[in-house]
Amino acid sequence: MTAAKAIIGVIEDDPALQELLVEELEAEGYKVTAWGCVEDFKKAAAPLDLVISDIRLPGQSGLSLLDSLKNDDTAPALLLITAFGTVDQAVDALKQGADDFLTKPLDVEHLLLSVQRILEHRSLQRELKRYQQQQKGPGGLVGQSPAMRKLYDQIERIAPADGSVLITGESGTGKELVAKALHQLSDRAEHSFQAVNCAGIPADLMESEFFGHAAGAFTGAQKKRQGLLKQADGGTLLLDEIGEMPMALQAKLLRVLQEGTIRAVGSDEEETVNVRILAATHQDLEKHVEDGRFRQDLFYRLETFSLRVPPLRERGEDIERLANYFLQQLQKNSDKTVRSISPAALEQLYRYRFPGNVRELQNAIERAFTFSRDDKIAVEDLPQRILDSEHDPEVDYTAEWPTLDDYQNQYIRKVLAHAEGNKSKAAEILGVTRRTLYRWLEQHGE
Repeated sequence: MTAAKAIIGVIEDDPALQELLVEELEAEGYKVTAWGCVEDFKKAAAPLDLVISDIRLPGQSGLSLLDSLKNDDTAPALLLITAFGTVDQAVDALKQGADDFLTKPLDVEHLLLSVQRILEHRSLQRELKRYQQQQKGPGGLVGQSPAMRKLYDQIERIAPADGSVLITGESGTGKELVAKALHQLSDRAEHSFQAVNCAGIPADLMESEFFGHAAGAFTGAQKKRQGLLKQADGGTLLLDEIGEMPMALQAKLLRVLQEGTIRAVGSDEEETVNVRILAATHQDLEKHVEDGRFRQDLFYRLETFSLRVPPLRERGEDIERLANYFLQQLQKNSDKTVRSISPAALEQLYRYRFPGNVRELQNAIERAFTFSRDDKIAVEDLPQRILDSEHDPEVDYTAEWPTLDDYQNQYIRKVLAHAEGNKSKAAEILGVTRRTLYRWLEQHGE
C-alpha cells in the first residue's frame, strides 16, 4: 500500500498535537482526516486504512474503538497514543487487537516508522486473504486443480436450475459440500438445507423419517411429526447414500419427484411440498439398476443432472492447498503454533494415494498437528500408513487429464519440495538455469 493511497484518521483532542500529526502524515503523502473525539469519528463513518487515536479523550475512550473495529473484517488498523500512566492499558489493548501504541511525548520519526510498518502489514494481510479466496471455489470448496475447476463450472451452471442432481464420488471426496454449494448458489439459498444419510436410518423408521407421521400412527407416535421432506419445504434435501434406500421407499420418493405431494404415515391427507432433491452415492447405481436393487425410473429422474466429485489422487497440487487449509483451521482453534508443512512431509503426502480422499487427508493433518513438536509439520509426524507408502508420486489422471502446463507446474513443485525450497538445487535437478526456473515460477504466481 503506497503512501499516496493510504487514508489515515486521527482522533486527538489536543489541537496542537492534532495539527502536528496531520502535518507530518500529509508530508509523507498520506491522506489525513482528523476529529477531536471518538463520537465525531463514528458519525463520519469514513473509509480508512489506519486510525491513530489518543486513549484519553473527552467522552468515549480511544480504547472503545477496539470493540467496534475488531468485529469488522474491513475495519482499519488501530495505533494508540498513550501517556506514561496508561501504558498498562495500551499493552492490554495490543492483546485485544490494537496494532501498536506509542507513548507521549511523541517521537515523530518513530510514529512514521510505525505507520509504515502497520500499513505494510495490513497490505500483506489483504493480499493473503485475496489469495486464500482465490484458492476456494463455490460454497467454500477448496482447490484449483483442472478437475475441480471443471466441477466448479458445472456447479455454477446447475445450481440455478431446479431439477434433481445425482452427485457421485468415492467416500471422503466432499459430496455433501458439493450439495451445499448447489444449495447456496440456488434461488433456494434463503430456505432450509437438510441432509440425511440413508444408510444411517433403520429400514422400519425410514418412511416416518422422510414423510413424517400422524399422532397415533404407530406405538410411541404420541404427537404429529413433520418428516424431512416437509422440513425442507422451499429448500433442498440431500439424500446421502441413496443406494441404501429400500425399494418400497424408492417408489414413494419417485411420486414426490413427479407430483410434489407427500402423505404422512397414518394420515389420509396429502400435503404439497416444494423441495429440490439432491442424491449422493459412492456406489454404482447403474449396476444396482441392472441387479434389480434400484428402480430404473427413479435413477433416471434423479439423474436430471449429474456431478462427479473427483478423488483426491486426481487433484494434483490440491493436496498441498487442502493440507495448508486444514492446518490453518486447526491453528485458529488452538494455542499451539504450527505454521507450515515441511517440504519432506509434503513430498510424502504427494506419494500417497489417499483411498479415504479429502477426509483422510484432513485426519492426517490433524494427527500431524497434534504430534508436531516444532512450528512445522515434519515427515515423522504423519500417520504410519502414509510413511509406509511406496506409491509412485505421479498422480492418477484416468478421469481428468491435466494440460502440459499444469503437469509441468506440478512436477516443478515436487522437485522444489524434494530440494526443500532450494531453488539452485531444484534447477540443477531439472537441468535448467536458475533464471529459467524463476521465470517458470513467476508464470505460475510463485
